[in-house]
Amino acid sequence: MTETTTRLGGPVADRVARGDWTTLAGELDEHGHALTGQLLTPAECRGIAALYDRSDRFRSTVDMARHRFGSGQYRYFTHDLPDLVQELREAFYPCLLPIARDWAARLGKPAPWPDSLNEWLHLCHEAGQDKSAQILLRYGPGDWNALHRDVFGDMVFPLQVVIGLDAPGVDFTGGEFLMTEQRPRAQSRGSSTTLPRGHGLIFTTRDRPVATRRGWSNGPMRHGVSTVRSGRRHTLGLVFHDAA
Repeated sequence: MTETTTRLGGPVADRVARGDWTTLAGELDEHGHALTGQLLTPAECRGIAALYDRSDRFRSTVDMARHRFGSGQYRYFTHDLPDLVQELREAFYPCLLPIARDWAARLGKPAPWPDSLNEWLHLCHEAGQDKSAQILLRYGPGDWNALHRDVFGDMVFPLQVVIGLDAPGVDFTGGEFLMTEQRPRAQSRGSSTTLPRGHGLIFTTRDRPVATRRGWSNGPMRHGVSTVRSGRRHTLGLVFHDAA
């Protein structure tokens, strides 16, 4: 696979804001996930991926095979996030917030998310979810991630983002991002996405509104990663609620 690189400039917040958010919102409505344009340069991706070996930047490491989550490892950052990771999280929140509130309205659910990310995280901490949930994942040959949801308590933001840090077809093969959706009174539907380096995939944390003859219904979704066949795959996970 040949990697294409867009010339990027300006702060990360501007790169996120320049996305076609009307189209992204439509794709999230239709599929529960949406691929962004390029957000990070190859050098920025390499810089974040290289942090994986800096144990001082992380609060814990999870061996997926040990917990029967799959195979491979991921690490949770401390609250002292790298600048780029912090900037990405703060840039995405206001763009995702209108979608989250719209989904809650359709489903007749509360929308507890305030205008600022800091206010929302304060509410998470008051509820006992006070650990960083930002994730750096590393997969090697044969590694995979079981279908799951990143829900760590009652305080949940309905959307999250994963950013590819290595080039598919160049640095690794396999390792597609997987999603399954449990449809009302029907068989589940699956999808796979190849995540280009520096691009983000916005996806449903737990469920999304699905139109039915009786109105709006919850469409539960799970995500995972297919088996990496060769090379090494790193991704950055941005979660907009903290963990218990």
